[in-house]
Formats: sequence, C-alpha cells, structure tokens
Amino acid sequence: MSDKEKEVLEEELENLGENGEEKEQAKESAGEEENTQEEAAGKETEEKESIEGAREKKAEKKKAKAEKKQEAFKEKIEELEDRVKRQMAEFDNFRKRTEKEKSQMFETGAKSVIEKILPVVDNFERGLAAVPEEEKGKGFADGMNMIYKQLMTELESIGVKPIEAVGQEFNPDFHNAVMQVESEEFESGIVAQELQKGYTYRDSVVRHSMVAVVN
Repeated sequence: MSDKEKEVLEEELENLGENGEEKEQAKESAGEEENTQEEAAGKETEEKESIEGAREKKAEKKKAKAEKKQEAFKEKIEELEDRVKRQMAEFDNFRKRTEKEKSQMFETGAKSVIEKILPVVDNFERGLAAVPEEEKGKGFADGMNMIYKQLMTELESIGVKPIEAVGQEFNPDFHNAVMQVESEEFESGIVAQELQKGYTYRDSVVRHSMVAVVN
C-alpha cells in the first residue's frame, strides 16, 4: 500500500470516528430531551392530579356544607311542626273546655229558671185538686187544667220530668224522707206517700221528692 493510500484510509477512519461521536452525542441529546419531556409530562400529570384532588375536596366540602344546611332546615321544620301540633292541641282543649263551661253555665241557668217555675206548677196542682167535683169539666176549671197540661208539656219538651216516688224503693239521690209511716200496702223502705213532687232536668235532680217512707 502506498503512502497516499494510507493517508486516504486514515482520513476515512477519522471521519468515521467523528461521525460516531456525533451520533453518540445526538443519541445522548435525544435521550436527555426525552427525559426532559417525560419529567415535564410527569409534572403536568401531578399538577392535573393535584388540581383534580383540590376540586374533589372543594366539592366534598360544598356537599357537606349543603347537607349540614339541609339538616338544619329539617330540624327547624320538625320543630315548627311540633310547635304547631302543640298549639293545635292546646286550642282544641281550650275549645272543648269552653264548650263544656258554656254548657254548664247554660245548665245552671236553666236549672235556676226551672226551680222558680216549679212552685207555680205546685200551685196549679193544688188549685186543680181543690176544685169541687161538680165544678170539674166546666169552663174555668177546664181552662186551668188545659193551661197546666200545656205547661207540663213544655217542661217535658226541654227535659224536665217528675221523679217517680210512691211505690218505689227509697233512694236518697232522688227522695228526701221527711217522715216514717206504717203501711200494710208497702214493705219497709218503700215510699208510701209523696208530700211534694220532685223533678229532674236532663238526668240531673232539680228538686228532690219530699216523701214519707214505710218504717
């Protein structure tokens, strides 16, 4: 091999070495760039995950706050409903109590009026009992009897009834014994005579019967 050929060969080998170094450098540069891109991509992913996590936490806080607010509203509504129910119950009790008191006042007033009318009834009965037999059925006596019957009908229509006495067992709830008598007709403890008629008003005694009881 001539000297010239040797020089050419050496130049080619040098060129090959330089190209190899350039390729190696290019590879290294490409690797570094790839690593940089991966790091950038990793950072971007981390940032995205961090942002997503922050959004989720914010959403959870918002949801918890809304649930807490809703629970507070629910408790307030239940409290108001309970208060309304209590007030309605109190009002209903007040209404019932008022109606009862009103009814009692009416009953008391009615009894007071009936007590004042009963002596008039007694006088009617005494007057009719005193009419002679020959006068019964005539104009005046008949008119008095009609008025008496009308008065008793009206009293009965409002709930006033006479208390049964003669022949009944003595009952202190309805009878007032003022004397004891001997009787062959009735047994002991039985009312033998009614001295004054008693009356009830709607199952409540207005005046006890004044009676004589068999001894």
